[in-house]
Amino acid sequence: MKRAFDIVIATTGLALAWPLLLALALAVRLDSSGPAIHWSRRVGRANRIFAMPKFRTMRTDTPDVATHLLEDPARWVTPLGRFLRRSSLDELPQLWSVLTGDMSLVGPRPALFNQDDLVALRTAAGVDDLRPGVTGWAQVNGRDELPIAEKVRLDREYLDRMSFGFDLAILLATARVALTGRGVSH
Repeated sequence: MKRAFDIVIATTGLALAWPLLLALALAVRLDSSGPAIHWSRRVGRANRIFAMPKFRTMRTDTPDVATHLLEDPARWVTPLGRFLRRSSLDELPQLWSVLTGDMSLVGPRPALFNQDDLVALRTAAGVDDLRPGVTGWAQVNGRDELPIAEKVRLDREYLDRMSFGFDLAILLATARVALTGRGVSH
């Protein structure tokens, strides 16, 4: 049922949001040089690497590390990128990854390919068995503000509580968080 729900919502979302997606892609291109979409190498289910699309919010010469590991991360974010990150609109292209089966609407956020500490903790907690999500329990409970161990604890809690009703509650909480920009540090 979860996969069918993902496909229906992702298909509907892409069909309805294509004018917004097109406008955002154009705005990203006008805001700074480089492609509108950034394909980030991420760790998916069973620790398999996949390419995850996002609207580009950072300069093209930004080092390929987690944002919190950058010295002065704000200097790498584009002017439009700040808005896209706070509103979570940069995540909309991930509906494509939901359609292809690399992601789910709800699950642990996919780690970057080089976040070995996060991947190891998730593997030890059994969270690597889950399809990563566009949003997740950790995202609605702190997002960038959470230390890695707390993210993994919340990811494990999601695994233990996983249900259609819990996914719906997380999706509703995500809308609230996206509207306020709560938990986004850069």
